[in-house]
Amino acid sequence: MPTECPECSSELVRLDGEVALRCINPKCPAQIREGLIHFVSRTAMNIDSLGEKVISLLFKEELIQDVADIYKLTYDQLIALERMGDKSVNKLLQAIEASKTNSLEKLLFGLGIRHVGSKAAKTLAREFGTMEALSKASREELTAINEIGDKMADSIVAYFELEEVHALLNELDAAGVNLTFKGQRAVAIEDVDSIFAGKTVVLTGKLHQLTRNEAKEKLEALGANVAGSVSKKTDLVVAGEDAGSKLAKAESLGVMVWDEERLIEELNK
Repeated sequence: MPTECPECSSELVRLDGEVALRCINPKCPAQIREGLIHFVSRTAMNIDSLGEKVISLLFKEELIQDVADIYKLTYDQLIALERMGDKSVNKLLQAIEASKTNSLEKLLFGLGIRHVGSKAAKTLAREFGTMEALSKASREELTAINEIGDKMADSIVAYFELEEVHALLNELDAAGVNLTFKGQRAVAIEDVDSIFAGKTVVLTGKLHQLTRNEAKEKLEALGANVAGSVSKKTDLVVAGEDAGSKLAKAESLGVMVWDEERLIEELNK
């Protein structure tokens, strides 16, 4: 097994409970480059035309060292690069500009906070609304949220304790990157007058009047927790066309099952 990082020669460590060996040098070029690639990816900030090859080139030419540098790139810097013509440069700059309007969860996921995946990023964004509010959250406030466990809470608190993180966020803010959640905010169950408040709901099968995401957002706005699998804790399953194993499991557990028409009827109330 290797003892040193092949990129920066730092000593590799094995974190508690993990099998993998990791380089934990925050200035490791490989980690910085991979972090940049993750930041611009489709599931994160979704900056079209800024793929792995372009990121590697920009990093090699020392035009970007962190994600904030992406928003400082200029036409003159890019046009001077190999294989970058006028059309591709303008397209790239437009994509970078467009990414500034992304909702908070995209940025949160893009920052690569350890243990925070895209789903958790959405949950955190809905709960806190702004990057500033999240950065001030305590471990207790975080673990009180459904889906946020101890490891993730510790990781989030540790991340926002770093001065470098706040400096980075200030740079992103100054560049005009949105730091707020644009979707439907989470609401306190006690403030919701709805039969869905506090209920765990599972959607399965094909819906015709709503997309799955639209149904999920409407249910969450009414205080429901929309889960991906059926269990004894499930209160309701909404079964669309061609519902399969989730419907069968719901029936075997005696969970209440609605069709889409019943869901629409209740949502309209």
